[in-house]
Amino acid sequence: MATPEIMSKVSDSIPANRTMIQTERRASRRCKITQLMRIRPSDPEKDHFDDLRGTISVSRTGVYFHSSEAGYEVGMRLFVTMPYVQGALSTGREYLAEVVRVDNLINGMNGVGFKLLMEMGQQGSWNNHSSSIQRK
Repeated sequence: MATPEIMSKVSDSIPANRTMIQTERRASRRCKITQLMRIRPSDPEKDHFDDLRGTISVSRTGVYFHSSEAGYEVGMRLFVTMPYVQGALSTGREYLAEVVRVDNLINGMNGVGFKLLMEMGQQGSWNNHSSSIQRK
């Protein structure tokens, strides 16, 4: 059993400005899933890039991923297609997003977080749904 003297020494070693319990600041929970997405800057004045990346974590309103692309800046607006599938039968949706976080990682890549602002619409070619209609 710990004595009061040992307990006081332990509590004295913890900095006063450090909180033991950190509160969650995100509006919705994150899930660690990998989903391919296509990311492009929406501003025609910015240098164009076309980045195909997998997500690291996803929430209802945001995404975090790693990229070797150096063009990401906080506040930058993006067009994001996800899930991205190359080809005519793509069912991905395009979103307008804003970069809210850029981390310089030790492996030379960047960790990028963005929030989804609005859905732009479904991407891909026209689908012929008439084959799913059954005739009598």
